[in-house]
Amino acid sequence: MNIFKLSIKNLFYRPLSSLLSLLLLALGVSMISLLVLINSVVQDQMNNNLKGIDMVVGAKGSPLQLILSSVYHVDSPTGNISLMEARSIEKNPMVGNSVPLLYGDNYEGFRIVGTNEKFIELYNLSIENGSFWDNEFEVVVGKKIATKLNLKVGDTFVTSHGLRETGEAHTDNPFTVVGITNFSNSVADQLILTSAESVWGVHGDHTHDDEEHDHDEEHDNDEEHDHDEEHGHDDEEHDHDEEHDHDEEHDNDEEHDHDEEHGHDDDKEITAMLIKFNSPMNVIQFPRYINENTNLQSAVPSYEISRLFKLFGFGIETINLLAYLIIIVSGISIFITLFNSMKERKYDMALIRTLGGSRLQLSSMLVYEALVLTISGFILGIILSRLGLAFISSLMESSFNYSLNSYGILNDEFWLLAISIFIGLIACLIPSIQVYKMDISKTLSNE
Repeated sequence: MNIFKLSIKNLFYRPLSSLLSLLLLALGVSMISLLVLINSVVQDQMNNNLKGIDMVVGAKGSPLQLILSSVYHVDSPTGNISLMEARSIEKNPMVGNSVPLLYGDNYEGFRIVGTNEKFIELYNLSIENGSFWDNEFEVVVGKKIATKLNLKVGDTFVTSHGLRETGEAHTDNPFTVVGITNFSNSVADQLILTSAESVWGVHGDHTHDDEEHDHDEEHDNDEEHDHDEEHGHDDEEHDHDEEHDHDEEHDNDEEHDHDEEHGHDDDKEITAMLIKFNSPMNVIQFPRYINENTNLQSAVPSYEISRLFKLFGFGIETINLLAYLIIIVSGISIFITLFNSMKERKYDMALIRTLGGSRLQLSSMLVYEALVLTISGFILGIILSRLGLAFISSLMESSFNYSLNSYGILNDEFWLLAISIFIGLIACLIPSIQVYKMDISKTLSNE
């Protein structure tokens, strides 16, 4: 007598009750599994994208926004900061390494980020095809972007202003793809990288106009000044010798060149700067110093991300509790299904006993039924959680160009399987004991 096959047939004998128990358990398992998956994938990606960044410096605003925009590139920047101010921080002895970031444009929704070779070293990027940029308006794209947008080395494109595709196109400054990077499993896979000078060049119209206007004013003033000097020289030529005029003109030219160079640096801006400290202890002192004594804002990624998880922690715990409650309800449903099935099949079980079936075999039949329901519910729940993750990943992909790719079984999910089996065994405990203690003669006589 095959007790396992008999257990399967008994489940199909009451399909609606069995299906309800199965779906309830699958729903609870899928909710918990999905939360575990998302939590694991998001934490892994966030930690991987930090790459040991101790601090981010940017414009005044929300510290969390600064981290999300500069490290994870999923938010708008808080503003721009002066290059001169950033350089003064960079020269501080507490700073071990700094990476400038300039962004504000996109191509097909992917951010254009101006930086330098330190960003490449930070994320350990390597080239699959082509090379890194050497000149302005040359870009390097990730393999993911190249595949999605069908970009190849040598292709050209124009960027759009802003972080969305609907911005105004910068048609005057097309970019050329010179390299495609290997997959790095970091935020760099979602970025189009170029030099800082390229971003300044694209956005240089307004700045350059101002510079040209200021330069023209200075030039006009210099010409007027030179004209006055020349006029004075004509009027008082006998009071000035030629050598004195030459020295004065030379000094004025040097001063003018120095002021023009200094003013040119003052006009340049960056969006943010990623910083690594020489010592972990500096993370306590230096961010506070910047926030209190400069016009800039500092934010510590580890602290802000921890705060973000705490903000969502209550909601996640609530959903977790709800999911466990659903699993418990599914256990009660399995118990009711087995108990009712046992009451309806008492006569059949008594006949099986008379035909040679043992008490242990009949009790095992109910245990098998419970295990089939719980294991099937667990498998269905795992499948549903992966479908849910794929759906959420598609939403993330369309909104932030992020994908959540992790479909393997996590260690926490094995605990979930153990919990499911335990609930199934508890649910079948009472019906199995009653079957084991069943009086055959009394049951047959009552029927």
